[in-house]
Amino acid sequence: MPEKPLPDVIGPDLDVLFCGINPSLMSAERGHHFARPGNRFWPALHLAGLTPRRLRPEEDRELLRYGLGVTNLVDRPTRTAAELGREELAEGTAALERLVAEHRPRVLAVLGITAWRQANGCPRAAAGLQEERLGGAVTWVVPNPSGLNAHAQLPDLARIYGRLRPPARAERESGA
Repeated sequence: MPEKPLPDVIGPDLDVLFCGINPSLMSAERGHHFARPGNRFWPALHLAGLTPRRLRPEEDRELLRYGLGVTNLVDRPTRTAAELGREELAEGTAALERLVAEHRPRVLAVLGITAWRQANGCPRAAAGLQEERLGGAVTWVVPNPSGLNAHAQLPDLARIYGRLRPPARAERESGA
């Protein structure tokens, strides 16, 4: 299998595996997830209480320390996700299902309803907790943190992302 232009940040015992649509050209060039300055992924994670401080894109491997990981639905970098075709998204979904089945995160969080709808051929799919699990993981579709997504503001992203962590981890970290 060819090497991915932007390697996954994945490991055992993940609470949440975040799945972006595909790498931006800047992220692929820099070798780190969500590297575009306007992307709200890193501040949203911190405001959601998923990381103790705001991480920088070059610290993406640090996510593993907090039970978090990140991958992409499609490996090919583009300027915008609109450049991806339905077939490419469907193939990415099949690969994602295999990845999730292998690594077994507790929750899969797909970042973007439009790509999810296209990838699964479900034009009416709604954001939120999905009825079906992908690769065995509880699956959520949540807003994309791209600065181009004006539908969700940073406080909305933080609130939604904060609901993703299974209670067991949150209790362990708080000492409860």
